Amino acid sequence: MPAPSMTVIVPAKDASRFIGTALETLVRQFPDDHALKLVAIDDGSSDDTGVIMRRYAERFAHAEVIRNGTPRGLATARNQGLAYVEGDSFCFLDGDDWMQPGRLPALQRALRALGCDFVRTDHVTVQGAQRRLVRAPFTHRGIVADPREAILPVEDRTMVDYPFAWAGLLHRRMLESGVAAFSDGLFTAEDRPWIWRLHLHARSFAVVDAPHLLYRRGLSDSLSKTLDRRQLHFSRALSEVLDLVEADRDADQLLPKAVFSVLALSSHHLVRARRMRPAVRRELRAGIRDLLARLPRDQARTAIDRIGGSRRRVLARVLRDADHA
Repeated sequence: MPAPSMTVIVPAKDASRFIGTALETLVRQFPDDHALKLVAIDDGSSDDTGVIMRRYAERFAHAEVIRNGTPRGLATARNQGLAYVEGDSFCFLDGDDWMQPGRLPALQRALRALGCDFVRTDHVTVQGAQRRLVRAPFTHRGIVADPREAILPVEDRTMVDYPFAWAGLLHRRMLESGVAAFSDGLFTAEDRPWIWRLHLHARSFAVVDAPHLLYRRGLSDSLSKTLDRRQLHFSRALSEVLDLVEADRDADQLLPKAVFSVLALSSHHLVRARRMRPAVRRELRAGIRDLLARLPRDQARTAIDRIGGSRRRVLARVLRDADHA
């Protein structure tokens, strides 16, 4: 049997409403059903997600379906999938999203032609009947670049602010070097340290045009809407970002960007925390206070001034608490 040239990792939990659509779009990517390997991870679902995964696996010449008895989180599920990668490239797809026809062949051609470590793309958000194109924040298209050059400037949205693991294709070199792995156990913000690690340690990348991935937003059960204890992993994820940058050879240059990102994301979570249960809210605020205590004070104050508005006041108050903790 011919070996696959690419692997797609699809983790999902309780996604029975959408997983069939996601997998159907994979079935239709290549005319040769040997070209693509499916690795599907049912992460402790209580619905028919696993049943649908196994049914679709029969339509692939190469497929693995992994079942977790209890949910282990998106980061761990993706890492489980990485252990089954075959071919010279791999990518991720979440169970509630889907791809336009021809996306994967286009990404594979671009990755091979450019010879880089990974390629990234734009995507389309879907919320009800509304669709919106979201551009990857990098000026050059189809040109190989140093991933470090896409981290700065501090105040602009850059590629480390575009962390979506599913928005591209990676060469298996990123797997073999360990750069593509996620931090086990993270239930949210798992893509933040992942994208920084990718841009700090890969040698080359490109942003390319391709048929789009469509990303569902506004689902009531998505982690971006969830206000339970899983959100507490945010502080750990951002702490790992600081660890990565502080250990880097260009720490002095890159740390202001990391500080700005930590504060901007913290302000978002502090505003959302108002709708959390009191015990979870207190724990989240304590985690953010500890996170902010790590930041160089001069850089933190400069970043807060850039953020401005009501979030500036929230951050300034938490930063004062951190100073007196």
